[in-house]
Amino acid sequence: MMLFSAEGHQLGMLSGGCLESDIHHYARRVMHSQRAITLTYDGSDEDDLSFQLGIGCGGSVHILLQPLNQANEYLQLERIYNALREFRTGYYYQRIPTQAGEVEVRFMDADPVPMDGFQIIARLEEEGGEQWLCTPVKPPPHLLIVGGGIDARPVCAIGHAMGWRISVWDPRPANGRAEYFPSADALLSGPVAELPGYIRAQSVNAAVLMSHSIELDARALAALHREPLGYLALLGPRTRRDRIIQAANIDSGAGSLPVYGPAGLAIGADSPESIALSILAECQAALYQGSGRSISGQLPDE
Repeated sequence: MMLFSAEGHQLGMLSGGCLESDIHHYARRVMHSQRAITLTYDGSDEDDLSFQLGIGCGGSVHILLQPLNQANEYLQLERIYNALREFRTGYYYQRIPTQAGEVEVRFMDADPVPMDGFQIIARLEEEGGEQWLCTPVKPPPHLLIVGGGIDARPVCAIGHAMGWRISVWDPRPANGRAEYFPSADALLSGPVAELPGYIRAQSVNAAVLMSHSIELDARALAALHREPLGYLALLGPRTRRDRIIQAANIDSGAGSLPVYGPAGLAIGADSPESIALSILAECQAALYQGSGRSISGQLPDE
């Protein structure tokens, strides 16, 4: 999705920059007429602009342009904003316009579902002889980092750059300080017993235990292993993972989360930044049901 303002500002991206100038031209027409229109760019047609620009996908792109004004309740974007702020999922419906260019939208809350069970692909739906574009709306992932050491800083920074919410917990006064984690949404230092309540109240989806303390990681694991998380990971080798699980004295049976340990994907990471990238990539795959495999297939699976 994109927003165009009358002053020429743009927010978001549709085609990686190839079509935006032409779309902006039509957007100004929509602002003037206050009528919605649909554009189509055919990447397989040599006479089409998208083919001439070489966008490369070879397919067709259909774009719905709608005016944004008080009369149409600003397309109910405020409701979507409030849903995201309150960590609620939902579905945003936009009617494909008729020749009259009339605008109609609605937002519907979805039943609470885990991150990995939420349908994230937009789709067209038929209703009363009309077509509606149904777009899932979901808040960004919320990651809890247990441990405020040096190697936790790039996990926080990169996660923040991805648009995720980041919370850092470390009860040690020298760790997890604001000057070390300027992009964190929350810095926590209370008792570990408060973490389960925080996870549920703040819709935390994932946690990485990386305090470099067997005791702290074990206490955190004992508190979190039955919480509704899509990803629970332990930094360090398998021997350390086994010691932490043993120290946590947890039952790995029904109701207990699988522990990703050692945390991360095998990308050859050897620095705090690349290790952070490895962990966040695995977390992304776990939350969105990705395989973690090479898309091209050029890398071996093992």
